[in-house]
Amino acid sequence: MKHFTIGDIAEMERIYRGNLINSITGFKSANLLATRSKDGVDNVAIFSSVTHLGSNPAIFSFVQRPLGHGAGHTYQNLKETGHITLNHLNMDLVARAHQSSAKYDPEVSEFEELNIEKEIRDGFNAPFVKGAAIQVGAEYESEYYLKENKCILVICRITDIFMNDGLQLDDGFVNLERAGTVTINGLDAYAKANIKERWSYAQVGEDLHTLPHEIQR
Repeated sequence: MKHFTIGDIAEMERIYRGNLINSITGFKSANLLATRSKDGVDNVAIFSSVTHLGSNPAIFSFVQRPLGHGAGHTYQNLKETGHITLNHLNMDLVARAHQSSAKYDPEVSEFEELNIEKEIRDGFNAPFVKGAAIQVGAEYESEYYLKENKCILVICRITDIFMNDGLQLDDGFVNLERAGTVTINGLDAYAKANIKERWSYAQVGEDLHTLPHEIQR
């Protein structure tokens, strides 16, 4: 078994270290976050740092890397307008979504540059990604500066959820395999998950039992 010490990690070449550390914490979500600038430019970018934070209130977070290096349009637009959408990624869009991580000028719309079709919904300032099986509308809630790496943890409150039919069970569970949702291994490897088992809520003194993860027809 390989063993890397904290000293080994510190001395690693930057790309090698990034590939290693981004992989060892497990599979990550793959989401396209879309915003509209105050000047009306629609932007979209892939994020692998979106994390569920709580259900009541319904909030999620994403990590904004240090600003000032030609990136951060998603964050800047969100701060200026207060609105953002979260869109699940499918395999048909992977190459174009991956390219959206490039540092385009703020006046360039990745929707147009990368031929990603957008969906405009009445009452929403930010666009959605057309064809995404799961789409979430959200608003800026708060943020926290992470002094350890100079990143910003951005908190968003979910306001609206749209999803294709046939994905949700009666108990609220959403089958992401059936939705075709893609996940990320490391920085650049994209995969689809297969649900094998779903288990009941764990309680001391009670036996576990499996739960359905497919809609019973």
